Amino acid sequence: MAETSTITYVRGDATAPQGRGAKVIAHVCNDLGGWGKGFVVALSQRWSEPEAAYRRWHRERASNDFGLGAVQLVRVEEYLWVANMVGQRGIRTGRSSGPPVRYEAIDAALATLGGHALDLGASVHMPRIGCGLAGGRWSSVEPLVTTRLTGRGVPVTVYDQ
Repeated sequence: MAETSTITYVRGDATAPQGRGAKVIAHVCNDLGGWGKGFVVALSQRWSEPEAAYRRWHRERASNDFGLGAVQLVRVEEYLWVANMVGQRGIRTGRSSGPPVRYEAIDAALATLGGHALDLGASVHMPRIGCGLAGGRWSSVEPLVTTRLTGRGVPVTVYDQ
């Protein structure tokens, strides 16, 4: 059994992950193919590949695994990947009922991400996923991160601006 670690909280920019070794930047996407608000803006300012890959993944969804709970790993540097995790149904609109976050989808995506991170020997870096535009509560997301990542020995750093 892998050693359990705890989540490290830091002030900073999750698109500039701290520390040594292989890293994965994880974030939550919607299931509509929309990219343009929130954390993805900062990602796109740094690299074009995550957005291009996400849009292609959504466009070709009839023949791939795109959907709630799915994960797409996009390599952006030699030892750095971005994990596009579909954990939000739709987007918040004036007439939508409740937040678009889907905790069960985030849980499934984190489980997949945990396997990828272990295979890569990578740490995971993220903002408070699912808690911005998706409208989720960190008190609901944090236990998922603990179970699916740190509980399996994957080091996690959460960035607050």
